[in-house]
Amino acid sequence: MTIRVLPEQLVHQIAAGEVVERPASVIKELVENSLDAGALAIDIEVEKGGADLCRVRDDGMGIAAEELLLALARHATSKIGSIDDLEAVRTLGFRGEALPSIASVSRFTLTSHYRDSEQAWRIDSDGATVSAAAPAAHPIGTTIEVHDLFFNTPARRKFLRSEKTEFGHVEEMVRRIALSRFDVEFNLRHNERAVCRLRGGRQISDSEQRVAELCGAEFLANAFRIEHAAAGLRLHGWIAAPTWGPSRKCWGTRA
Repeated sequence: MTIRVLPEQLVHQIAAGEVVERPASVIKELVENSLDAGALAIDIEVEKGGADLCRVRDDGMGIAAEELLLALARHATSKIGSIDDLEAVRTLGFRGEALPSIASVSRFTLTSHYRDSEQAWRIDSDGATVSAAAPAAHPIGTTIEVHDLFFNTPARRKFLRSEKTEFGHVEEMVRRIALSRFDVEFNLRHNERAVCRLRGGRQISDSEQRVAELCGAEFLANAFRIEHAAAGLRLHGWIAAPTWGPSRKCWGTRA
């Protein structure tokens, strides 16, 4: 076989293999983008464990209409612009590969209302082509819908586990992220059923309430709060007493 340049669509699908392992991977990338956009409320909805639908809606700064198509281009990002930026990354993502990779293996819709714009805009992708931006109704922020994950790569879709297993991975991912950002509200729904609603807050009492919800009141009762800063780093959270031995993962249950 002679050396050749791969078709763009095949390049996207190869990249998708690095970014998108299962629905939980999609949720992780989209929620992290929402956090980077300054969102304080994130609604997450999945159907059939995320194989049929992954929807993430936030109240972040949004994406300008003229940048929507760029959002689906590889290596296009608003988070770095120089080597200096690369050496001081403070965001959860920056490579600019998540959205194009996800869009290449799903039926994808991106709707966004940029905070300095009077109008929301929407683009759609069917895994191969991307539509032109069209006006839409949407509050300030962004909604991304990922339908029929791996519909055009059936060999990968067949490796998805049961609906219960896939949703378990989604739920665990959401709970892990929620334990790192107490100031952000998270709402999770599965098959139109509310699974958890975690209110955001900046007070210690708000953080303790979330820890109790996600790790159990018993954990909180047997944990010590730690707060330490040194050398430009800050460590804070809760650590359980050595005499307390949980029989379950703390993020897998609620009080």
